[in-house]
Amino acid sequence: MQHYYGLNDVALNNAWLTIGAFDGVHLGHRKIIDQITAEAHQNEAPAVLLTFYPHPSTVIHGPRESFYLTLPDEKAKLLENTGLDAVITYPFDGDVASLSASEFLAGLKEHLGFQHLWIGHDFALGKGREGDAQLLKKIGEEMDFEVRVIDAFEIKEGIVSSSRIRNLLDEGYIEEANELLGRPHFVIGEVIMGDQRGRTIGIPTANLEIDKIRAVPGAGVYACIAEFDGQEFKAVTNVGVRPTFETEPVAPRIETHLLDFHGDIYGKNVELKFLARLRDEKRFENIDALVTQIQLDIAIAQEIFTHMEV
Repeated sequence: MQHYYGLNDVALNNAWLTIGAFDGVHLGHRKIIDQITAEAHQNEAPAVLLTFYPHPSTVIHGPRESFYLTLPDEKAKLLENTGLDAVITYPFDGDVASLSASEFLAGLKEHLGFQHLWIGHDFALGKGREGDAQLLKKIGEEMDFEVRVIDAFEIKEGIVSSSRIRNLLDEGYIEEANELLGRPHFVIGEVIMGDQRGRTIGIPTANLEIDKIRAVPGAGVYACIAEFDGQEFKAVTNVGVRPTFETEPVAPRIETHLLDFHGDIYGKNVELKFLARLRDEKRFENIDALVTQIQLDIAIAQEIFTHMEV
């Protein structure tokens, strides 16, 4: 699979194309991707996915913190083994937002020569989201491509969507979010120097610096898997403001305690996969009570790891 950051180096013919944000590459996205790759390859044609960065809504309505489920390289990595032949991360800005659906598709047609366009049930393209399915089909007749609309994918009487997953994460419902993603939600961050309080109580933690635009689970304690340098470690992670220690408002942090690991990982990039929520974040009356609770958190997490065969 080739990953392109724009159209300049792309020259294809007879492509089968799907367009969308595809943030998170969740089960609804996979439904479209699996179907289009299968049919494209049956017809000996390339299957191409075009996505956008920044996300169009953040350009039109302004940046949002804790928004992105995946960044471009992470998204491409998740798409590597789907059968797609090419992924195009298209730079989205005010100029692109001002293009009509017809103008935008004409540019794609020149580079991709696509004859099939697959879209999700709620997809719209072009200035003011004018290019709904009805208009795209009309443009397809003029530009010689066929439009297929894929029905929504539902789980538990709800449509699987990136916005639904973001809401679940914000509320701390990590297991439900993971079910819609079809995988554990993850964040990647560099380990930076923290307050080092964990070391003083015998439970050292790695403080992860996460980009503010990344979607992180709501405040609480989670069972996780931490990966770095090709190794995986079970972990217990606190997301929040450390109310036992802080008396003034502070920015939320992600601090993770790696089980069965002793070493210095400052400066390393750690991928943290969230598996299960253990409890809410809360304030303890003293350090001993906090340590007792953390030890209980670790025991509960170990039980979860056992049942998950981690």
